[in-house]
Amino acid sequence: MKIYRKLHKAPIRVMRISRRRFSLRLKRDMLVLKDALSQEKQETKEMLVSYARYTRNQATKEELKQANDQLADLVKGLGLGVFAVLPFAPITIPVVVKLGKLVGVDILPSSFNNLSERKANLNRKAQQTKRDAENNTSN
Repeated sequence: MKIYRKLHKAPIRVMRISRRRFSLRLKRDMLVLKDALSQEKQETKEMLVSYARYTRNQATKEELKQANDQLADLVKGLGLGVFAVLPFAPITIPVVVKLGKLVGVDILPSSFNNLSERKANLNRKAQQTKRDAENNTSN
């Protein structure tokens, strides 16, 4: 805190801003995660419908292929769930994902592959709404 006081004229304000920035970043990350999980949920429902249609000999080969891909994604998610139970999970899961990328194995389910794109889209939307709000208040 003493160093902060020497570097900044308003250290409390800087701390509040950084805390607020962290809070907003956490909220955005949680929204991206919520979106990915809802997509995974929808794909799993479609998988179950496809398998139900397959039992009645009504499913096409494309539907069955998509259902099998989703089943593989589901198994990948369950595999990561094992690491979530272990101690030091915040350390082990990213390490396992990085090792998988180095080896060439996709460990994450498909709905989690484009999280950076979703994050960028969410940031663009937030900035656009902020600009719209500023324009509305100035008018």
